[in-house]
Amino acid sequence: MEKRPSRKSGLHMTTHKALLGPGQVEQKLKVGKWELSFTHLDKLYWPKEKIAKRDLLNYYHAVAEFILPYLRNRCHSLNRFPNGIEGLSFFQKDVTGKVPAWLTRYTYVNESDGEKREFLVCTDEASLLYMANLGCIEMNPWHSRIKSPDNPDWCILDLDPDDNPFDQVVEVALAVKNFLDTLGIPCCCKTSGATGMHLYVPLGARYHYDQSRQFAELVARQIHRQLPAITSVERNPARRRGKIYLDFLQNGLNQTVAAPYSLRPKPGATVSTPLHWEEVKKGLKKDRFTMNNTLDRVRHEGDLFKPVLGKGINLEQAVRDLRDLENGKNS
Repeated sequence: MEKRPSRKSGLHMTTHKALLGPGQVEQKLKVGKWELSFTHLDKLYWPKEKIAKRDLLNYYHAVAEFILPYLRNRCHSLNRFPNGIEGLSFFQKDVTGKVPAWLTRYTYVNESDGEKREFLVCTDEASLLYMANLGCIEMNPWHSRIKSPDNPDWCILDLDPDDNPFDQVVEVALAVKNFLDTLGIPCCCKTSGATGMHLYVPLGARYHYDQSRQFAELVARQIHRQLPAITSVERNPARRRGKIYLDFLQNGLNQTVAAPYSLRPKPGATVSTPLHWEEVKKGLKKDRFTMNNTLDRVRHEGDLFKPVLGKGINLEQAVRDLRDLENGKNS
C-alpha cells in the first residue's frame, strides 16, 4: 500500500493553473458557457495573511470538481464579506431581480410571512465563482436539492463548542461514531473550519426533514447521556456554558452549514475539511486545514465525503432502534 505523505508537511497550490493571474484588479473570463466579470481582485480578504480576493477565486476554481457535488442543484444562503473577514458581512437569501438571468433560481414561499423569495441555485463552476465574486467566502448550501426540496441528502449533527478544548470535540465525535457503529449506521466527519466538527449521515433524499431532525435529536440525547459533563442539548447558550452543543436543529429546510471544502471567514483561511476517522484523535488541530494545504490533500486522499451522497440508511429502522434504546433507558 502506498504510504501517504506526512500531513505535517507544508503544502501549497502549485500544481494547478490559476484562473486569475496577478497584476489586474479586474478581469473578464469565460467560465463554461458564461462570461464572468471578476472585480476588486487585489482587495485583501485576510489582511494579516495577505490573502486577496484573487486567491479566494483561484481556490474555488481549483477545488471546484471536489466541492461541486455538495453544491450543485441546491439553494444557497449567501454569506457575503465584500470587504474581507475584518469588514462587515451580511446574509442574502432573496436574489429576486438582483442576479443575471443565466443563473438558476428557486422560488420558495417563506412560512413565517407567506412571501415568495428566490434563492440562488449553484449548478456549475460559473455559478460557484459568481457567488465567490460577490464576497461569499464560505458556501452554504441546503441539505436538499431543488428536485426534492423537502428530502435532505444527509442528516447533520453539528458539534458546537463553547470554550472547550478541541480535544473534547474530538472525544464527542468519536463517541458519536462508536455509538452509530453499534447500530450499523455510517457516518462521515469533517472539521467545521471554525471551532467545531460536522458529522453527516447519508439519507439518500428518501425522508423528510422532520424525520432527519428526529433522528439527530435521538442520537444527540444518547451522546449527552454518555458525556453529560461536556455536552449539552440546550438551545439557550446561557444554559450550556462550558459545554459542546449537540446541535440537531440544523436539520431543517433553509438551514445550512459550510459545505465540505468550503473556506471559512476565519483567521488563517481555514477550510471545512473531510477527515479519515483515523485522523480524529487527540492532538488534531481545529485550524489544521487551510487554503494552502487542502487542495493537495484532497487530490492525494480523494473525496472522503463521497459516501454522504450514497444510497443512505434505513432511517425508519434507525429511529425505531433509537426509540427502543430510549425506552430501555427509561424503563
